[in-house]
Amino acid sequence: MQTESFIPGKDASLETSIATMTQKLAARGFFLDESSWLNPAENIWSVHMRDRDCPLLFTNGKGASELAARASALGEFFERLGCHYFWTHFYLGETRAARPFVHYPQERWFAPTDDGTWPKELLNPELHAYYNPDSDIDGSVMVDLNSGNVDRGICALPYTRLRDGEITWFPVNLIGNLYVSNGMSAGNTKLEARTQALSEIFERHVKYRIISEGLCLPDVPEDVIARYPGIAAGVKALRDAGFGILVKDASLGGHYPVMNVTLLHPKDQGVFPSFGAHPRFEIALERALTELLQGRSLASLENFPEAGFDMDEITAVANLEIHFVDSSGVVSWEFLGEEPDYQFADWNFSTTTQEDYDWLCACIAAEDRDVYISDFEELDVYACRILVPGMSEIYPVEDLQWENNSVGNEIRPALVRLNELEDDECQRLLDDLQTMNLGDERPLWEILGLAVPVGTTWKELRVGELKTLLALAIGDREAAREGCDWIHHYRQMNHARWLVYRCVEALLNLDEPGEFGRSLTLLYGAQTLRQAQALVDGKERFFGLPMLGPDFEGSAIHGTLLAAYDKLFAPQATPPATH
Repeated sequence: MQTESFIPGKDASLETSIATMTQKLAARGFFLDESSWLNPAENIWSVHMRDRDCPLLFTNGKGASELAARASALGEFFERLGCHYFWTHFYLGETRAARPFVHYPQERWFAPTDDGTWPKELLNPELHAYYNPDSDIDGSVMVDLNSGNVDRGICALPYTRLRDGEITWFPVNLIGNLYVSNGMSAGNTKLEARTQALSEIFERHVKYRIISEGLCLPDVPEDVIARYPGIAAGVKALRDAGFGILVKDASLGGHYPVMNVTLLHPKDQGVFPSFGAHPRFEIALERALTELLQGRSLASLENFPEAGFDMDEITAVANLEIHFVDSSGVVSWEFLGEEPDYQFADWNFSTTTQEDYDWLCACIAAEDRDVYISDFEELDVYACRILVPGMSEIYPVEDLQWENNSVGNEIRPALVRLNELEDDECQRLLDDLQTMNLGDERPLWEILGLAVPVGTTWKELRVGELKTLLALAIGDREAAREGCDWIHHYRQMNHARWLVYRCVEALLNLDEPGEFGRSLTLLYGAQTLRQAQALVDGKERFFGLPMLGPDFEGSAIHGTLLAAYDKLFAPQATPPATH
């Protein structure tokens, strides 16, 4: 008789979870390959999973065993499928943007208002005041990057406010800009998934507070760690490997379900804080420990930053954001002190999944914050996204006005047919780029929501280079000179391409370039000179940039991303046995 493995906080055995999720993924046409298995210390496992047909779809799993790590990676894959997070940063194409629904059947579209105000039925009065306090953010920027359908308007999804069940319509654009992946989860049951999503929100909220306030946390006594032999063995293994390991109570006096494990590297003095959260002490501590080494071997634990003294640097938005991305931001020396700001609390807030969920909801309510939940069960596995305004944002609310990812919607229609633009269209596009407050170093693939392979020209294209190419296309020699000068100093592009612009700059600055043909050929090579001359003469434009097309069909890898998206809505079918 086969034994089954159960771990705290999960409502099904690991074997059952793995089998069920694998079967349901296969039924949808998703087949995952495992790689990068790591077991760097006792009871610390991690794995990388990637979709066979679309390598842009990948997740990482972690846990105290091989099975736990595999189940974790599969759960995250379903989470990102169910919440459509795999496609958050990408354009879905003109065809899909015109379909009856773009994201989910339950979505609702709000027509743009003539005066740019946000539609009243969007969000609610309290949230209008929170996200747009001065009413100066134009509604047009709330059109989502994924559809880019400005004429259709603002796409929003229904979220249920927990305290009264009221339905609130949240713009897709707002969620993608401020919350990214925070508060998403999938699980064996609704309560299990919601508990995980809320725990994640607490983890990041408390982590940011600890780092930004330079708080010093109390140590967890060794006899308390010893209660959990698996965790104690992992901590001992890391210490035996020569690392300084601090195990800290991050509950801030027993108020929050958060733990911390921090690694100190004696070789380069790097400091790497890892956090975990769950209403049960053991689960929170295990998550902090396994998160520390997710996807990392012991040899890869170098090059984390040293602790810092400059609190302005530590509290900077960029530093806090990098702590979200990979925990590699700077922490204060105060964090490493021996006089904690709080006393150790030997906490444990619950013992069942129902108690887990109830406690987390009550804790948020006690802070006078609202919980908004959207359920996604279309893939026959429960997934959800939870938003807690004022607590679960990853990026500052101001980004809706100053760093909104909808910026590409204005220029995408021209760029998908870049090679077909007439001179007046090139001039208009150049004028737009010069007034859009975009840094010259911004990558166009990011602005457009384009998936494209590393090393290709579209991947390397920056705003500064595009402006230079447009200036050359319309014969604006002064703007082209300025652009070539920027490229000269930027340098971060394929060297052969960079050399073409150096040659262009020389041709533009020489009164009679024909008199320098021999020297130009010797300096740059005949092919580079030919290419540069063609650009200056206007005989060739936008060299090396293939046509993208309205559905970005010019990028094969983007095509695989859209094909994967369509699998979400295809009728469920039994997978071929020979796949």
